[in-house]
Amino acid sequence: MIHPSYVEMIDKINEDQDREDAPLVTSRYSVVLATARRARQLVSGAEAFVRDVDKNGKPRKPLSVAVDEFYDDKVHIVRRNTAEEETEAEE
Repeated sequence: MIHPSYVEMIDKINEDQDREDAPLVTSRYSVVLATARRARQLVSGAEAFVRDVDKNGKPRKPLSVAVDEFYDDKVHIVRRNTAEEETEAEE
C-alpha cells in the first residue's frame, strides 16, 4: 500500500483552507498533477525541502520527495487568480 494514500494527501493539502473557500484539491488527478509538477522542478534542479537521500545515503526518486514535501507542508498549492490571467491574456 502506498503511504500516504490519495485520501490522506487530499485531506492534508486542504486542511488549512477556510470553510468558506472551495477546497484546493478535490480529486486524485489534482494530487497527481501537483506532485508531478513538483517532481519535474526537482529534476530541473530545484532545492528539495525534505531529505532527498534515504537512510543508506542513496538518492530518493523525485516523485517520492515531492509527495513527502506536500504531506509535510513544505510545499503548498496556490490557487491561481483567473481574473488576473484573463487580463494578462487580453493584453
